[in-house]
Parts: sequence; C-alpha cells; structure tokens
Amino acid sequence: MTQNITSENFEELIASGKPIVLDFWATWCGPCRRVGPIIEELANDYEGQVIVGKCDIEEDEDLPMRFGVRNIPTILFIKNGEVVDKQVGAAARPVFEEKLKSIL
Repeated sequence: MTQNITSENFEELIASGKPIVLDFWATWCGPCRRVGPIIEELANDYEGQVIVGKCDIEEDEDLPMRFGVRNIPTILFIKNGEVVDKQVGAAARPVFEEKLKSIL
C-alpha cells in the first residue's frame, strides 16, 4: 500500500534509510490515474524493501517545488536521500519496475 508523502513526513522517510519511490500526481490528471494502479502494485510487491508513496500536488506545494516538478505524473526514485532516476509521464509497469530495482 502506498503512503501519503508530504513535506512534513519526507525527512522522516529519508531517515529510515530505505529507498523511496515518490509519485507526484493530482486527481484531475488522466495519465496519473493510469499510473496509480501500477504504483500501488509495486508498493504491494516490494513492501518492506522500499517506501512507495504519493504526493498530491494540490495538497502539498512545497515538496513538488523542492524537486522542481513541472509536469505530472512525475515519479522520483530516491536512494540515500538523492534522486537517482525519474520518470515523467505515464509508462508501462516494466519501466517503473526496472527503475525501482535499480535502487534496491
């Protein structure tokens, strides 16, 4: 299950030491709705190995601004507090899974 990631809890998640997959999205975004189920599947399949979360850009403006997110969906792959890869726009599950595996 994905976590709700905000500017308030982000540093705490980084401190956990686990890699993070962070999906920036909005309810009105069609491509975000296509990517959402894939992100949920990855959260379930890799539970305990990686933190998979979503940040609604309508509810938290600070976190997207911090990472320079200009388009959604934008999915960041974070290891040791650093963005090591990202996917802008919708893609198939194998694309996301390959990027996720690279941060494990």
